[in-house]
This record gives sequence, structure tokens and C-alpha cells, in this order.
Amino acid sequence: MPSRLRLGVVAAEPSGDRLGSGLVSVLRERVPSLELRGIGGPELSRLGLESACDIHDLSIMGLEDVWRKLPNAVKIRKRLITSFRRDPPDLFLGIDSPDFNLSLERRLRNSGIPVMHLVSPTVWAWRGYRVKKIRRAVDRILVLFPFEKDFYEKRGVPATFVGHPAARETADLSKDGSRKLLDLAPNGKIVSVLPGSRESEIKHLSSIFVGSIRRLAEADRELSFLIPFASARIKQQFLSLVSLEGLTQRVRLIDGQARECLAASDVALLASGTAALEAALVGCPMVVAYRVSALSYRVARALASTKIVSMPNHLMPEPLVPEFLQKAATEENLVPAVQRLLSDADAIEQIRDSLLGIRETLNLDTNDRIAEVILERVRRR
Repeated sequence: MPSRLRLGVVAAEPSGDRLGSGLVSVLRERVPSLELRGIGGPELSRLGLESACDIHDLSIMGLEDVWRKLPNAVKIRKRLITSFRRDPPDLFLGIDSPDFNLSLERRLRNSGIPVMHLVSPTVWAWRGYRVKKIRRAVDRILVLFPFEKDFYEKRGVPATFVGHPAARETADLSKDGSRKLLDLAPNGKIVSVLPGSRESEIKHLSSIFVGSIRRLAEADRELSFLIPFASARIKQQFLSLVSLEGLTQRVRLIDGQARECLAASDVALLASGTAALEAALVGCPMVVAYRVSALSYRVARALASTKIVSMPNHLMPEPLVPEFLQKAATEENLVPAVQRLLSDADAIEQIRDSLLGIRETLNLDTNDRIAEVILERVRRR
């Protein structure tokens, strides 16, 4: 075991920040003198990382975000490259955020710094040409889903399947326990609504989701709603775009605790992304929406090799999660889909069983596995 470990890390999304914090906690148990440098959010900051920027400055989804945020992101990346080359870490770990991290990783690796990347980009679904870029950028990729390991190894990229830490972290969450934790009625009908953790998602989905809440609330007076937010910044943006007038008795805004909200809910309405996987891991039936700018969507469709967008549908033998993409992501489509799930107890049980099967597959000692791979690579330097 090394007596000292200097780890470079970039986790530029809230989900990556959570992944990184679990790993760093395990690494620090093994190497108490662990030093962190790079970029992260509040979770990694609590563990001692002084982030080089606010992660929302790098959170990019769709072409409109690229045009708006790219110049600043390029400046930040240049500063990181200079800093890491001047004082190299023992290893650099990029967590998700491939559009930012892969270019950074390639330059650091070319400078002789060992590089790993945690969380595979969805190259098996779209923009498959990125595999060549990944092969040049990393010494090893750490993947969260079992089918990804074979995908990479067939293409000459060393890969390790580590499972997903959220599967272990959610294993003890129950509907009753989560409702008690959140001080919710044990027998009430609850829908969680998650409009996204990126600014562009909030922009495109907030009004549609709030409109859907209004329709659902009008149709069923027993329904109540939870809206958890990944950060104060995202919450502020959401509230600047929509009005909850007339809904304050039915809607509860919550800071964080998305997993607990999902576990407590009968159904979730959410943006495609990490939230869909977390809903699956707690067995919460869901309706998924995906909406970006028209140009971004046309580009995505042209580069996609699958029509499925949510991870739970990729991991189940057959897709069971309703998905509404772009123009189909409307109140007129989302509301009936949520209502069908709320009214069909048999369908809900079938979906819950399938979703919880995903958790069984992914529930490994993920953080310990990642820590061991990292420490083994550092020992071989």
C-alpha cells in the first residue's frame, strides 16, 4: 500500500461528484494522506478538494450549451493541463463528462501521467467513433455495466467492470423507510418529478413537467408531488422559469435526497439520465422524457445507433420504461403515461421486479474495486 497518493480528478457533473466522493472516502481509508486536485462539486469539496471551477460551468448538454460554455471550458482545461504537467499526480481519474475529460486525459497521458476514466460514454449507443479517442486517452476504462466490458475489449481498450456504487448505496432504501425519513404519509399516492440536473434540461423540461403536475393534480386530488434538486443553482433556475401558484399544498421542493424521493414514490416523471438509473435501483416505475434544442436533436439522431435513451431499458431483457423524446415529450403524452402506471397495480409490480433485477446485477463492492485498480496501477509506476 502506498504511503502517499496524489490523485488528479475531474467530476464535472453532480452524478460524477457523487461517484467520486464514494471512491475518495474508500481511498482515504486505505491511504490517509490522500491528496486531491482538480474539479468537483459539493460532495468532493467536503472531502478536501478545492475545485478549480464551479461544475455547472462545465455541465454541457446539446449544441446550445456548447456554444455558450465552450470558450470558458477550454480555458479551464488549459489551466488544468498546465497545472498537472507542472506538478504531476500519481494518477489522473476522469469521472464521466467525456466531452471535457477525454481531451484532457489524452494530453495528460501523453505527458506520462497514468490515466483512467470512470463511466463509459454511451459509445455503444451513439458517436461510436469516440472509441478511437478513448483508446488514445486512457490506460484503462472503468465501466459500470457488464456489457460495456466486452464492448471495449473487443476494440482493444483495457476495461474493468466495477458495478455501480449506487446499487449498493440504495440497497437498504425502502418505500416505507423513505416515506418515514421524508415525513410523508405512509399510504399517500406520491409522484416524484425530476426535471434534470443540467441547466439545459431545466430550460427545456421545467414548464412541461409543471404543466403535467397541474393536470395530474386536477385529475386526482389524492396525488402529491416531490421535486428534488441536485443543487441550489438548479433549484433557482427552475423557480425562475415556472410558477407553482396553486400547487404549494401538493408539491414539495426538496434539496437533494433524490434517491429517497424516488424510493418513497409510486411513480416518477423524470429527465433521461442518471435519475432513470437511480429510479430503477430503488424499484420506482418511471416515465422518461428527453428534450433538447431542435438542432441538437437532429445531430443526435444522425449519430445514434439505437432509439432507446434510458439506461434501464438497455439493461432489461425488453424495454418496459415509457420514453417520450423531443416533440413527443408533451403534457398530452406524459400525463396519461403516468396515470396508466398509477392505475395498473399488476404492471407496476412487473416493472418493479424487472428494475430490482438491475440492482442485483450492479450491486458489487464498486468503490473497493475501483480503489484496488487505482492502487495497483500506482504501485506499478
